[in-house]
Amino acid sequence: MAVSSGRASSDGHGSLLNGAGGSGGPGGPGVDPDDLPDGLVVADEHGRIICFNAAAVRITTVPRAAALGHPLEQALPLEDLKGRRWWTLTDPYGGLAIRYGQPERNLLLPGGREVLVSARYIREYPTGPVRRLVVSLRGTEARRRTERSHAELIATVAHELRSPLTSVKGFTATLLAKWERFTDAQKRLMLETVDADANRVTRLIAELLDISRIDSGRLELRRQPVDIGAAVDRHVQAHIASGQDPGRFLVRIQQPLPDLWADPDKIDQILGNLLENAVRHGEGTVTIEVAAAAAKDDEKGTGVTVTDEGPGIPEESMSRVFTRFWRGSKRGGTGLGLYIVKGIVEAHGGTITVGRGAGGGAEFRFILPVGTPAYLK
Repeated sequence: MAVSSGRASSDGHGSLLNGAGGSGGPGGPGVDPDDLPDGLVVADEHGRIICFNAAAVRITTVPRAAALGHPLEQALPLEDLKGRRWWTLTDPYGGLAIRYGQPERNLLLPGGREVLVSARYIREYPTGPVRRLVVSLRGTEARRRTERSHAELIATVAHELRSPLTSVKGFTATLLAKWERFTDAQKRLMLETVDADANRVTRLIAELLDISRIDSGRLELRRQPVDIGAAVDRHVQAHIASGQDPGRFLVRIQQPLPDLWADPDKIDQILGNLLENAVRHGEGTVTIEVAAAAAKDDEKGTGVTVTDEGPGIPEESMSRVFTRFWRGSKRGGTGLGLYIVKGIVEAHGGTITVGRGAGGGAEFRFILPVGTPAYLK
């Protein structure tokens, strides 16, 4: 992509950028620099600015009139993080003739405002003088949000790991040091606690791996025929076996159900998270309904709805339910479960929503398409 003219135009941002490989020929409509999402600054062979698009104005807060026609180092007095003047340091017009640009890095505008800057040197031939200096500008807000998210993830993981590992270390050290002093019942209780805490650490590590795969688009699915009604019954029975009142669960399965090809382990993760949320954070009867439903593009699918009779989710929080670290009004857990659930459902080509049930509690509903494996199509 190249700037086709070296003179500032009357519209205040220089000439159009040519499309279609920069040729500007037939079938190659021009692109206005103001349409670009990143800041674009172009200087001529004398270092004077000939293009300063709208995004550059927004990112730097420098008025276009204060930039066009002015020397680059005057309109954009950038400094590195050590306080050195950037244009003096890099010397694009007088430095080594073999250079072709500068990689993206954090620089500072007057007042300490951070901006991401990269530069490209345009020469008529490889070692010739710089004819155009093209500078790209980006704001740092998106990168800072990502950095904060990563920092919060690390802090959450460290906090969640500390408690079970402390317990495992304490009980094992005690047992090794004083094994003969404890009764068999006491030893069994300590080992059961160690086992439960080890399982907690294992679950956390599995959640982190799932998040990594979801974020990178590498979540693998091993599709098999899945009896989702049987899977729901299995999870309900597990909660009853752990001490929940059998009368708290109401399961409705409307037959016939379409054949469902999905990853059974991932389906267990979805159901496990949704039922655990309903049991732990909801109240009253937990209702699970399974029925045929239309998926995307009217494809056949299976819909599952999990509803409780608790206080529900505040309206203002519903848009954040499936984001990382959302925990609602009650603390506990990593706040990653529903984020993972959404990623798994979408990896299957399905959808998931949250709303308010008829009894006032939270209602989660996900729909999975039939999803026949490619080798059977």
